[in-house]
Amino acid sequence: MAASIVKRVSRVKKLNVSHISARYKLLTGSSHFSTSKQWNKALVLGVYENESTDSIDFTGTARKFDEKADGKISQLLLTVKKPLKCGKTRTLHAVDPEFSSVLVTCIGKRGEGYDELETVDKGRESIRAAVAKAVLQLRELGENEIEVDSCWDTEASAEGCHLALFSYDDLKAEKSRKPAVRISCATRYSQDKNSMEKEWRKGAILAEGQNLSRRLMEMPANLLTPTKFAEIVKEQLADKCEVLVRDKDWVESMKMGSFLSVARGSVEPPVFLEIEYKGTQSDSPLALVGKGVTFDTGGISIKPSQGMDAMRGDMGGAACVAGSLLSVSKLQLPVHVKAFIPLCENMPSGSATKPGDVVTAMNGKTIQVDNTDAEGRLILADALCYSEQFNPSLILDMATLTGAIDVALGAGAAGVFTNSENMWNKLQKASVRSGDRVWRMPLFNHYTKKITECQLADLNNIGGSRSGGACTAAAFLKEFVNNKNWLHLDIAGVMSNSGDVAYLGKGMSGRPTRTVIEFINLMSKETKN
Repeated sequence: MAASIVKRVSRVKKLNVSHISARYKLLTGSSHFSTSKQWNKALVLGVYENESTDSIDFTGTARKFDEKADGKISQLLLTVKKPLKCGKTRTLHAVDPEFSSVLVTCIGKRGEGYDELETVDKGRESIRAAVAKAVLQLRELGENEIEVDSCWDTEASAEGCHLALFSYDDLKAEKSRKPAVRISCATRYSQDKNSMEKEWRKGAILAEGQNLSRRLMEMPANLLTPTKFAEIVKEQLADKCEVLVRDKDWVESMKMGSFLSVARGSVEPPVFLEIEYKGTQSDSPLALVGKGVTFDTGGISIKPSQGMDAMRGDMGGAACVAGSLLSVSKLQLPVHVKAFIPLCENMPSGSATKPGDVVTAMNGKTIQVDNTDAEGRLILADALCYSEQFNPSLILDMATLTGAIDVALGAGAAGVFTNSENMWNKLQKASVRSGDRVWRMPLFNHYTKKITECQLADLNNIGGSRSGGACTAAAFLKEFVNNKNWLHLDIAGVMSNSGDVAYLGKGMSGRPTRTVIEFINLMSKETKN
C-alpha cells in the first residue's frame, strides 16, 4: 500500500507546466494524433422535429447523406413510428460503408430563433446541445473519428462538439482518461466549403478559449499556485500577446495595499499579471480585469470545510480573462486589449489580515476589513485602479465574487452591474449569440451608502448585513472606477455546471468566456467602423 501511494505522489509531482500544456493541446485537437492508431469513423446528422410518421425533415447535409446511402437512413428511421423530439437521438449501423455508426440527432423545430422571454437564440442552443449529446454517445461507443453535420449553423455545431468533449482527467491513470476524438465538419456537399470551414474553425476557437478557462479552474490549488498560473498563461498566450509577470516587490512599489492584505496570510507570493493583445493600435484599449484567488479559505473569517475544495475555482474571473484572450488572439480580432490579473491565495495564518484591520488601496482610500472572506473585492480594487492608468475605452471585470449572486440568479445567468446602458446592450446582445446568458443587476446609491458608512475608514469591505450582498460588493468596486464604461460581472453562480447547460459536463464551467469574446468581437467591429 505504502509503495503504491509513493508511486502515485511521484507521478503527480512530475506534472509541471509542459506536461499540462501537452495534455491541453491533445484534448483541444491542437496536436497530431498517432498515425498508428486504428480510427473508427462515425457520422452525426441533424433532423428537425416533425410530427409526421411518413417523412423525415432532414437538414440539407443529412438529406445528401441519405441520398448517398440510397435512402437507408430515412427508411430505418421511419420503421420506428415515433417522431424524434428535440435532443433525442437514434444510432444506425451498416447504412454506409464509410461509417461504422451514423447517429441521427434532433435539433429542435425548424425556424426557431430568439426567444424574448428566455433571452436566448433557441435554435443555436438546440444545435449545441444536440450535437454535444451525439458526439458523447459516439465516444462511448468507441468511435474516435466523427464527422459532424453543420446543422445550418456551423459555428454553433462546432462549439457544442468541442465543449462537450472536454474533460479534465490529467491526474488520472492513462487507462481512466477519456479517449481522444477527432472531430470535423461534414463539408463535402457544401457549395461553399471555405466559408463553412472558416465558421467551424471559429466555433472551435470559441470553445477552446472556454476550455482553457475550465482547465485552469479545475486544476488543484497545490499545482496551480499564482506563480504556476502565470507560467501557464504566459505559455498559452506568448505567440500573440505580451505577458508581463509582476512580483511582490512591484506590487508593493505600486502601493497596492488592498491586494497585499489578502496575500499576506499565504506562503505563496502574490503575482500581478499584465497582458496586452494588439490586434490594432489604440490609445484607449479595452481593459479586462479578472479575480485570481487560486484558493480561498476565507482567511481568518474561515469558510465551512464542506465544499471548500471548490474554492480552487475562485480564480474563475482570471481564468475567463485568459480564455477570452486566447480566443481573441487566435481569431485575430482587430482590437487592442489590456488585461490585469491579481493572483494570490487567501489563507489563515499568524500574518493574515484580521477582521477590523484597516488597509490602504492604490488610490489612497482606506478600507476597514470586517470580513476577510470578502477578499475578491480587495484585490480587484487595486487592479481596477491600475487599469485606469491606461486610459481604457471600457473596463470589464469578472469575479466569482459573492454567494449572494448565486442565491439571486443561480446558474441561469451571470450578474452584470454597469454604469453604461450602451455597454449593457452590447453585452446582452453578445450573450444571445453565445447562449451564455447575463442579467443586469442594480447599481444604486442605496447600496453605496451601505459600504461608505464605516466606523474606522473610508469604506467597509462588507455591507453590514446579508441583504443585497452582490449589490453592495459591486458598490464597493464602483469606488475604485472612474471610467464611464464599466461592467462588473459577478460569475459565482455560473462557476460550475451540474447539468444546467447540456453541452457542458459536470465541473467548472468556464462561463462566461464565450460571451466576453463575442462582446469584444462586437466592440472590434464598432472600433473598425
